[in-house]
Amino acid sequence: MTQPSPSAHPTRTEVHHDRRTLRQLLIQQRRQVDPALRQQWDQSLMRQLLAWCKKEKPRSIAVYAPIQHEPDIQGCYSTLSEMGIQVAFPLVVRKNAPLLFLAWEPNEVMTTDEFGIPVPLQRDRIVTPEVILIPCVGFTQEKYRLGYGGGFYDRTLSQLPSARSIGIAYQNQQCTFTPGEHDLPMTIILTEHID
Repeated sequence: MTQPSPSAHPTRTEVHHDRRTLRQLLIQQRRQVDPALRQQWDQSLMRQLLAWCKKEKPRSIAVYAPIQHEPDIQGCYSTLSEMGIQVAFPLVVRKNAPLLFLAWEPNEVMTTDEFGIPVPLQRDRIVTPEVILIPCVGFTQEKYRLGYGGGFYDRTLSQLPSARSIGIAYQNQQCTFTPGEHDLPMTIILTEHID
């Protein structure tokens, strides 16, 4: 397993471990990135996402609140709303169920769910998003995503086959693993690198 130092350029990570070990290694690698560098990467990710949305013009987009040093792109959520895109946050309803998505407006009051993840306080405005932003613990060249193992996004995408999925990750999270039978590839993966 290649673990670059925090200031090193991102490199592709080759691993041949089980998924649990792979998750732990990738999360640790992400945690070790210098905060100033991670902030630069987040800015690049936000610029790319906004450019994609300007081009594709989705009517609605599901976003996320970052945990465990995931890319923090919250700084562009208000801009997405100003572009006329309905922004929504995911809500875990119960274990082994797809996510629901709650409409959000800038400056709206937020609360936390039972996992401590921010969600809109008002829970009666359900959105079926056209685009779903999905943070990745890891991802493959073939656009398969490694998550935390709960399967929430996989179940959600199987229920919303027309939704476009955008994996959000840092380039140093690219790795190799064999997709599971329920894994679905992302429509695209955005990293701090501009193709």
